[in-house]
Amino acid sequence: MSSNSCSACLAAASELPAAPPAAPEQDAARWPAVASLSLGVFGLVTAEFLPASLLTAMAADLHVSVGAAGQAVTATALVGAVAAPAVPLLTRRLDRRWVLLALTALLLLSNVLASTAQSLGVLLAGRVVLGIALGGFWSMAAALTMRLVPAPLFPRAMSLVLTGVSIATVCAAPVGAWMGELWGWRSAFVAAGAVGVLAFAVQLITLPALPPHGESSLRAMGELFTRPAVRFALLAVLLVISGHFAGFTYIRAVMEQVTRLPVEAISAVLLGYGIGGFFGNFAGGWLAGRSERHAIAAGGALIVLLAASLLVAGSSPVVTAVAVSLWGFAFGAFPVGFQTWIVRAAPDQAEAAGGLIVAAFQIAIASGAIGGGLLVDHVGALGAPAFAVVAVTLGTLLTWRWGPRVVPAPA
Repeated sequence: MSSNSCSACLAAASELPAAPPAAPEQDAARWPAVASLSLGVFGLVTAEFLPASLLTAMAADLHVSVGAAGQAVTATALVGAVAAPAVPLLTRRLDRRWVLLALTALLLLSNVLASTAQSLGVLLAGRVVLGIALGGFWSMAAALTMRLVPAPLFPRAMSLVLTGVSIATVCAAPVGAWMGELWGWRSAFVAAGAVGVLAFAVQLITLPALPPHGESSLRAMGELFTRPAVRFALLAVLLVISGHFAGFTYIRAVMEQVTRLPVEAISAVLLGYGIGGFFGNFAGGWLAGRSERHAIAAGGALIVLLAASLLVAGSSPVVTAVAVSLWGFAFGAFPVGFQTWIVRAAPDQAEAAGGLIVAAFQIAIASGAIGGGLLVDHVGALGAPAFAVVAVTLGTLLTWRWGPRVVPAPA
């Protein structure tokens, strides 16, 4: 078979219908239930981000090194990567409403353990519990959102769910640091626990019964890898997200060593990143509603330009501030774009596909942080944005060539 024929087959395989073929389970959108998922996501991401702003205080109180206390973050990420595909499999016969409520209860338990921990072991146990809740919740979020609204409204609904991430990104670290300074680091986890209680109550009231849908099994998950659209989506995630996190994880090093900004300016620029991400989430949802391929490609192309601007003019405070803020805006297209891509690629196995995409995100985050770190250590601070330029360019080109193309539904 010629290379042109192979390309034609791959392009055809990547063409997806404008919406999942499965009929929605209800005619009207259940927006209060969608909002309850957003509240749950806000609680999970807030709890996930808190240690970053409280690490030194936690280490001093628990009489451990800062590096040891930092393993609270590692534990959550590693467990989350395993829980994402495992939770849908282990709960495949249970009503998804009760599974989500159980995961939110685990969020509450994790904050109780963290806020009362008198040793590193108890703190890590709480973070492991959070990893289970985080991975399980994310793996099912897109699939269940798709069941709560009619298919044409899915990108908008997914954007609402991801608003919880944007708000947590803007608020969690500064509010956690402020509360830790006033009342001690444990108070921040008490507040996060209160968010968990609120999320549980709202979900209990608003979520309808959601019987198991589709076959969640290892064989079904393995079958997903035979679908070209799923393979391309996962590969695009690995490239784009690893590039993003390689660049952004070490952006502070760029601002300190290249731009030479003071700490106060760095905090302000990072706040700009969070605000940009908040608005980028809505813009990404709007664009993904028309074409997730265009949303991902546009976000990727913008990040490539911004990372390249840091390589060329990173010593300029104005260029750096604008680039970092717009970087947050560009990243907003990725979560909703990739989630929409994967559930449309496998609407009959949306939960299993959601688990795979979450696991791919975690692997990409780890690989980007490692790859960017190696370049920073051996090349300098600008090695991280250089990694971002290469990886995000490859992922964007892959998405543009083999990403989903919306085709008209048959009359």
